[in-house]
Amino acid sequence: MTFPVVGMVGGGQLARMTHEAGIPLGIRFKLLSDTPQDSAAQVVSDVVIGDYRDLDTLREFARGCDVITFDHEHVPIEHLRALEADGIPVRPGPDALVHAQDKGVMRAKLDELGAPCPRHRIVADPADVTAFAEEGDGFPVILKTVRGGYDGKGVWFVRTQDDAEAPFKAGVPVLAEEKVDFTRELAANIVRSPHGQAVAYPVVESQQVDGVCDTVIAPAPNLSEALSGQAQELALRIAKELGVVGHLAVELFETTDGRILVNELAMRPHNSGHWTQDGAITSQFANHVRAVLDLPLGDPRPRATWTVMANVLGGDYPDMYQAYLHCMARDPQLKIHMYGKDVKPGRKVGHVNTYGDDLDDVLERARHAAGYLRGTITE
Repeated sequence: MTFPVVGMVGGGQLARMTHEAGIPLGIRFKLLSDTPQDSAAQVVSDVVIGDYRDLDTLREFARGCDVITFDHEHVPIEHLRALEADGIPVRPGPDALVHAQDKGVMRAKLDELGAPCPRHRIVADPADVTAFAEEGDGFPVILKTVRGGYDGKGVWFVRTQDDAEAPFKAGVPVLAEEKVDFTRELAANIVRSPHGQAVAYPVVESQQVDGVCDTVIAPAPNLSEALSGQAQELALRIAKELGVVGHLAVELFETTDGRILVNELAMRPHNSGHWTQDGAITSQFANHVRAVLDLPLGDPRPRATWTVMANVLGGDYPDMYQAYLHCMARDPQLKIHMYGKDVKPGRKVGHVNTYGDDLDDVLERARHAAGYLRGTITE
C-alpha cells in the first residue's frame, strides 16, 4: 500500500509539528519552504525551496501530492483555485481560507451568520475613524489592516484622529472595531473533516503580552459550562458554514457582562492548541493530518485536569540548550518543544507544556521553565 503524500505550504514551526504528528501514521510530507533553514525544512526530507506566491512554483510543488495544506494563510486565493482546477485537493479550500486572509471578508460573513462580534466597519480615512468612534462610545478604537497582520502586527490602539494615520499607509483597507470591555481572551479549537465529522477541544484561556500569546490554560478556569458550550458550538457552526477542512481556531473575547465575541479566525494549527501535544488524547496536529486526509478524527479530550502551555521567547541568552539541565532536573514531567530557530529577542522559538491536578502548581512550572529558557529567571 502506498501511503499518501501531504503537501505542506510554509516551513514554520506549525509545519514542523504537523509533520511530527504524521510520522507515527506513516504519512509522507512534502514541504514548500522559503529557505532551507526554516523550522520544518530542517526535519522534513522532501523539501522544495520556492515562493508560495508564484503559481508555477505551486503547481510544480503539487505534483505527486495527494492533498495540499498550509502552516499560514497567505497563499493567494486565485492560485489555490487554479490548483483545485488542476484536480489537487486543497484543504482548507480557497472559499474557506479567504475568511482567514481578509478580516473584512471575515466580519461580513460572521455578520451574515449572526455570530457575535465587536461593532465594526471598514473605514476610509482618519476622519472616518473619528466618525466610527462617535457612532459608538468614542475613542479609543482598534484599527486593523484587513490582510497581513499577526501576533499584534497590523493592529493599532487609536486614541485620537491623529493616531489613526499610520494604518492607512499600508495601502490595504482598514477595519475599525470597538474597543471591547473584556475580562480575558479565550480560544475555541475544533477540527473538521471533508465529510463533516468534527471534534471540539476544551475552550482555553489565552493570555497575551504585548500582542503575543504568552500562556494558554486548558481548560479555561472558571468558565461556565454554558459559555464553554456556546463557544464550542459557535466554532463548530462557523467551520460548517465556511466549509473549513482541518483545524480552526476561533479567538474570542469574554466580555465583562458575560458574553463571548469573535475576535479572529485561524484555519491551521494554532498557538492556543499547542497544549494538545501533551495534554490531549489526540493533538491538534494529529487531527489536522487526519482531517485533510479525510481519516476518522481522534479523541480531543484532555489527559489531565489542567495543562498549561507557555511560549518560549528569545531573549539575550542565546544558548538555551544549556538551560535544559536545570529545567529537566527541576521538573521531570516538563515537555519542551523547540523550533530550531535562531534566538532573537521577542521571537517565538519554542514552547513548554506542563500538566497536573493543581492549577497553581502547573502554571508556576510552565512559567518558570519558559522564563529560565529565555534567561529572565536564573534560579
